[in-house]
Amino acid sequence: MEVEILHRPGCSAAKVTLAPQEHITAEGGAMISMDGDMQIETTTHKRGKGGILKGVKRLLSGESFFINHFTAPSTGGVVLLSATLPGDMITVDLNQESLIVQGGSWVASEPNIEVDMSWQGFKSFLSGERVFWLNLNGTGKVILSSFGAIYPIEVDGEYIVDTGHIVAFEQTLNFKLSKAGKSWIRSILGGEGIVCKFEGKGTVWCQSHNPPSFGRTLGPMLRPR
Repeated sequence: MEVEILHRPGCSAAKVTLAPQEHITAEGGAMISMDGDMQIETTTHKRGKGGILKGVKRLLSGESFFINHFTAPSTGGVVLLSATLPGDMITVDLNQESLIVQGGSWVASEPNIEVDMSWQGFKSFLSGERVFWLNLNGTGKVILSSFGAIYPIEVDGEYIVDTGHIVAFEQTLNFKLSKAGKSWIRSILGGEGIVCKFEGKGTVWCQSHNPPSFGRTLGPMLRPR
């Protein structure tokens, strides 16, 4: 499987080229277009398998209940995938590793990647983020999306990230909630409030824009129906 990210960084799309009979699993609604002889199967889990619980877990994590499996014909094929929010996309290669991903940032992955729910505890709830995230583990390529630009941060020790700017992080990292400033009052008045402090060694992928902040800014401008 070959993945080419097009139209970066503002309106990215992933061009996935599949070898004959090769297939990829994608978030429901992620397809832009595909070759006419490409086969598509919709399930709640892996190709050829159901599982209501798996679908419910993804719903809690911010993804769709159903996922799609694209299989190339004997001549190979191409499928174009997009994300919900305007921004960038990247591919991450996992080798028997685990990746924790925020809801809405998983776009697609190879068949050997298990997509499951990750419980991040009430510390995420208190930070204004989701209690449940996605846990991607296995071997293969993963396609992720962001709101705005996406970039990796190599952590070796401690690193602080605003909760709304986290796309994904390696499971080798631990995180805890912390105040951004020296005191809670200064943190709140400064507009930062609660942040995530990562500890350990691994990679955090951040996004340049914050979806909750964007929503709060845009909301009052929308006229009620």
